[in-house]
Parts: sequence; C-alpha cells; structure tokens
Amino acid sequence: MFETWLDDVKAECEAMGHRVVSVCLRDKKITYCTGCWACWVKTPGQCIASDDSREICSTFINSDFVLFASPVLMGFTSAILKRLQDKLIPLVHPYIEIVQGECHHKKRYDSYPGMGLVLDMQESDMEDRQIITRIYERLAKNLRTRLHFSKTADDPAEEVAHAIDCV
Repeated sequence: MFETWLDDVKAECEAMGHRVVSVCLRDKKITYCTGCWACWVKTPGQCIASDDSREICSTFINSDFVLFASPVLMGFTSAILKRLQDKLIPLVHPYIEIVQGECHHKKRYDSYPGMGLVLDMQESDMEDRQIITRIYERLAKNLRTRLHFSKTADDPAEEVAHAIDCV
C-alpha cells in the first residue's frame, strides 16, 4: 500500500536526522485556482480563497525539500495534487523575466525548496511517468529550484530517503 510505503520513507528520513512534516492533501480543503490573480494584486503572495493552500504554501516555502507523492490515475497525478500544484502560483511574482532564454515569473522569495517526485504507477506506463516528471521539472524551473529525482513506489523506501538525504 502506497501510504504505508510513504510512512516507511518518512521513518527512514527521520532516522537520518531530518524533521519531516507530512501533509495529507485528502484531509485539506484546497479550492481550485480560478485564475483571478488576486494572489498577485489584492493579497500578494497569498491566495484570496480561505482554504488550506495558504498554510501549505507557507510550509512549502519554509522547507528545505518537498517530496510530491501521488498515485498515477488516468495518466496523471491525483486531482488534489494537481489542484495544489496550481495553488503554488502565489509563491512567485506576476512579473516575467527571461531565464535561460525562457519566460519565467520573477522570484518572490530568495530561495525555494528542492523537489522530488514519487509516483505509485499502478496501471500506468513509462510514458505517463515521463510526462508527469517533465511537468514537475517545469514547475520546479518556474519556482527557480530543481526536481532532484522522480521515483516510483516500486523503489525501496530506503533508496528514496537516501536520495533526499543527498540533496
């Protein structure tokens, strides 16, 4: 079971001396991003919606590393993880600058956490994994950080914890 495997990753990371904060998105109220831009204009750096994304964004930006974990359903991550991914937009400014020949949002913060991705592939294939990984690489690039790895729940929990420890 994926949740048990994630608990094993957490235990391994804690055994290595890391402080781990787990956020179970199923237990959170995360509304859809409506593209209203209020997070840039009316409430800079914070979603105008009164939901748990505010707390999650704060936890995100104050972390050294964030591990996104999701089952792959119909070729992509869970809907709630995608919703959260959209709600990270307040972490950058609305202004655009050229970075390595591409347009990206200006940074709102001096630093952003490193990122990792773990997928429970279930009935999915390598093409799904490659597409999802590429999307998270692009998210990391826009947040001026790096996706350090993409792994599956078939990898040993110790291997994932070691990859986090090496960041």
